[in-house]
Amino acid sequence: MDIHNFLLFAFASLMLNLTPGADMLYVATRSTGQGIKAGIVSAFGIMGGCMVHIFAAVVGLSAIVASSATAFSIVKWLGAAYLAYLGLKSIFSRKNHFSPDPTAPPMRYSRIFWQGVITNVLNPKVALFFLAFLPQFINPAGGKVYEQVLLLGSWFNVSGTIVNILVALLFGRIGGWLSRSAWFEKWQTRITGAILLGLGLKLAFSSRK
Repeated sequence: MDIHNFLLFAFASLMLNLTPGADMLYVATRSTGQGIKAGIVSAFGIMGGCMVHIFAAVVGLSAIVASSATAFSIVKWLGAAYLAYLGLKSIFSRKNHFSPDPTAPPMRYSRIFWQGVITNVLNPKVALFFLAFLPQFINPAGGKVYEQVLLLGSWFNVSGTIVNILVALLFGRIGGWLSRSAWFEKWQTRITGAILLGLGLKLAFSSRK
């Protein structure tokens, strides 16, 4: 994996992690309703759940690459199509799915953590996203595919955790105002949609094997 490819992945990961979604909504809700500490605990819970998806991707993608180059190419093309679909859906979406609930009842920190883990692990969209996103930056010719997947997945997870911690800090102080601001989700969603669409098109017109 060359440095240019990794930097592209790091940038795309950051932009995607900045997009309001189910994980960010959970952190924002906990932080708004129970305080910054609860939001940070939920962020680490989501991080733990994400590791399960990463290890599953390590096993799955390594097996696909080992089976045949054709199978891996099919996975990449299907993944690119899925990313492009998500991008178009985000760009043209008019719905607001980001509405933190400040009235959520308080919970013990241990329960908040494990709820974050379970919520992430049981979300099939997270598994599907990893299988679509990570293969675009894997170089089978570079060898040790499992190390590449683990590195990229861990970087994505750490980046997402940092973003979620910042969300906890932000919503713990001005969560009520942000949750009422329509522009907050709108500009994030449009930017992410453009990135996802760009990643899909990048592969479609790329000659790199």
